[in-house]
Amino acid sequence: MKKTNILVVTAAFAWFSITGQALADDLSCGLSNGEPATGTPVIVGGIHGNAAPGDFSASTDAAKAYFDCVNENGGINGRPIDYRIENDQWNPELAAQAAAKLVNDAQAVALVGNGSFIEMAVNAQTYVDENIMAMASACAISECFETPNIVSTNQGPLASNLGATQYAQEELGAMHVACIGLNIPNNGPWSCDESVALMEARGGSGSTVLLNPGAPDVNSALLEAIATGADTILLNQPAGLGIAILKAAEEQDLRDAYNWIAPTPLYDLSVPDALGEYWNGHVYVNAELAPLQVNGPDAQNFLAVMDAYANEDDPRDTFAQSGYLSATFFVKRMLEIDPADLDDRAKVSDAIRGIVGYTSDMSCSPYYVGDADFHMPNQAGYMLLIKDGGFEILRDCYEYDSAYFEPHRAIEKELGLR
Repeated sequence: MKKTNILVVTAAFAWFSITGQALADDLSCGLSNGEPATGTPVIVGGIHGNAAPGDFSASTDAAKAYFDCVNENGGINGRPIDYRIENDQWNPELAAQAAAKLVNDAQAVALVGNGSFIEMAVNAQTYVDENIMAMASACAISECFETPNIVSTNQGPLASNLGATQYAQEELGAMHVACIGLNIPNNGPWSCDESVALMEARGGSGSTVLLNPGAPDVNSALLEAIATGADTILLNQPAGLGIAILKAAEEQDLRDAYNWIAPTPLYDLSVPDALGEYWNGHVYVNAELAPLQVNGPDAQNFLAVMDAYANEDDPRDTFAQSGYLSATFFVKRMLEIDPADLDDRAKVSDAIRGIVGYTSDMSCSPYYVGDADFHMPNQAGYMLLIKDGGFEILRDCYEYDSAYFEPHRAIEKELGLR
């Protein structure tokens, strides 16, 4: 297995901002012709959740930044993108209203950059009924990956948990992984149980422990995980709750008694400082997209676009990377079809389903859609270690080994991607 140690990225973001600004005059956005688009707008929607339990707006913020850049560089063959964003506020009723406003009232031809727990569960069938594709970016529930009209550039907790669990079994000697997930059926149990299945398939064992997101008792969840007899604790939580569990473990001086692993949410530049010296070199985090220090051409363009078109305080995190990728893949595909078809939702949806093998240095897996009842093109990532105020890359671009992906990989073989 290939391993690489690359420089640690610190919470100080200055170097990357300077790099992005230096590239701001040489952006790659759509046609990149420097001519503002003046034709009839193409209406595209996006829905995010921004309220307790978290802010997922980074995905639509980044998509908007890229679309703004495209609109100043020829649009989609001369037609600007009219990108309309709704906030479901983690409320099922508002999520349904947001979809109705964009899909029915505005007659959007596609949705791009969606990020929420709620809206995908509420609206998945609506998207099927209205034949509209959602190229999402911040998915965390089963409906986002197991329904036909939603496809995301991010992995979500199931795949990222598998990546962390696989690494722990192969490199840390894990024999029993206790996954602490949220007590949301299409999130915590759905994503934790696959990691348990992976451990059992490899001769180990696992347990799922559920935390009530409405009134989280992190101490009780930690004690329950310990009581399973686990040697490895998988923190399948948003960053804030993951930090809270680690702080509770620090109070009991449990650091050296267990392996501590986590999916992508803990890849946040603020996390190392929040955890402090006690956890330095002891928390392993899976990253579903390339860490910032990889800094390939697409990653540089992402940062440059964000510097030029996003707000200064908009995150440059995994959800933002995913929103940018969804937007770039959408524009690339729309530039390949007849401009007259951009007003026909059915033709746009068919075009999106026809995406095969789009690649980026920001993602380890080729992006594809197809016409299946499930979609999870992103099945490989990086393993990181929180160290010296940043993240050290321990393993780069490794594919996750799980029976869950067998149907996906059969489709990839049919598409010539394997």
